[in-house]
Amino acid sequence: MRLLVTRRMTAAAERAISEVFDATFRDSTAPLTEAEAIAALRENDAVLPTLGDPFNAAVLGTSDRRARVLANFGAGFNHIDLQAARAAGIIVTNTPDVVTDATADIALTLILMTARRAGEGERLVRAGRWTGWHPTQMLGMHVTSRTVGIIGMGRIGQAIARRCHHGFGMPVIFHNRSTVTDLDLPARQVPLADLLAQADIVVTAVPGGAATRHLIGAAELAAMKPGAILVNIARGDVVDEAALIAALEARQLAGAGLDVYEREPEVPEALRVREDVVLLPHLGTATEEVRTDMALRALENLTAFFRGDAPPDRVA
Repeated sequence: MRLLVTRRMTAAAERAISEVFDATFRDSTAPLTEAEAIAALRENDAVLPTLGDPFNAAVLGTSDRRARVLANFGAGFNHIDLQAARAAGIIVTNTPDVVTDATADIALTLILMTARRAGEGERLVRAGRWTGWHPTQMLGMHVTSRTVGIIGMGRIGQAIARRCHHGFGMPVIFHNRSTVTDLDLPARQVPLADLLAQADIVVTAVPGGAATRHLIGAAELAAMKPGAILVNIARGDVVDEAALIAALEARQLAGAGLDVYEREPEVPEALRVREDVVLLPHLGTATEEVRTDMALRALENLTAFFRGDAPPDRVA
């Protein structure tokens, strides 16, 4: 079976995939163009796409499709039009579970870096501008016992909550579109307005897509507790970037920690020049082990499909 893998993978992942499929690993770090995506569907039995590859309605509606399955590399799949995939008879899978802990770790990294002004401090030292310790130097937020508000209480949200509660004694409140009852830690589910008003640290952990685009906009930012910080490890367009910049400039927030961006990889200069913002280059799952496990999970879905079994992580 011919398989196109749209980006290079870890060496271990490429070996495992190549043992099963006649695989081509596209030697580019950029997303597919629409023309490349159309060609991929016509020339391969399956495609293993990842973030940004544009499998939209126009691409999926193309004629002479050969591919029957898209095994997405990543838990998020908002770059794939699921309705169009269903209409085209194309199976879509993703890679949940294996991304949970690494993404939660990055959320904690951003919480600590933003609250304790770590990025600003490192830049100060590297620039040779640090003049020595003194009692009021770079005072930040004490994270221990602060209230964290988590928007989206799925696998990743719960993993963040466990780290905050058990690691830092933080009271946890959360907002979720459905009721969550099977938690293994104390946490209160509250309306979004209550979360924004009460949380010292707000973390977005919702899926991407039309339903969550600009979930955090000007009104929500204005409703946040004075001196609070915002952390986004979900998808960039969950937060209205222009509204966030305006809120930071107005000092409505103490800071923000971002691993994702609305027009990624473009990061507005208005964010890049701010000392109260921590900016990471989408590091959520960036460990050797996790990226290998993600590829192997996609491979598991592909092998199940071509065996005639139900792929374990089917989303469409």
